Amino acid sequence: MTRPGARPYDVVKRGLDVVGAVLGLIVSAPVMVAVAIAIAVHIGRPVLFVQRRPGRQGQPFHLLKFRSMLPTSPNHVADEDRLTEFGRRLRASSLDELPTLWNVLKGDMSLVGPRPLLPEYLSRYSPEQARRHEVRPGITGLAQVRGRNAITWEERLYWDVVYVDHRSLALDARILAQTFAVVLRREGVAAPGHATMYAFPGGENDRNRP
Repeated sequence: MTRPGARPYDVVKRGLDVVGAVLGLIVSAPVMVAVAIAIAVHIGRPVLFVQRRPGRQGQPFHLLKFRSMLPTSPNHVADEDRLTEFGRRLRASSLDELPTLWNVLKGDMSLVGPRPLLPEYLSRYSPEQARRHEVRPGITGLAQVRGRNAITWEERLYWDVVYVDHRSLALDARILAQTFAVVLRREGVAAPGHATMYAFPGGENDRNRP
């Protein structure tokens, strides 16, 4: 559903996404080559992680990131077991997100919006939480600058819907600026006791985290 008067914003936002993604891919190209080589050496091939995620209106797309975990094996099933020290540093730096700029260029994602989560979560959202899919998912979003993976799912999905209701170019600019600060400080990279974020249990009450 498109808000009244949102069309000019959507057109301008898409144009800025394309420009930002092109510039980002050009500027980060040497870094991505170096990261890809490092992943091949420390973790192995393939260097890219490709996973199906729901986008705007729940439409699926293939998310691209640099791989930071070992393949699933009988000895390495949980994320905590598969995440190497190199992969942990890669995630802390957020360099694993650079290939996602290609998703932005393609139109699967935006620079700013709710983070794309797992397809199995779709049936677990409350109707209010599901509104996060009214917009394109983003590389960063309001939830990421409000605590990233260190906040509960209830809080995270709340901020996603707040973004949907109050999205604007000015808000996008503030989120992007705050994201650089969060990344530099390496805040909220993982939930306490987890490699990244624990699985979304469903429902609106997530105050009692595992």
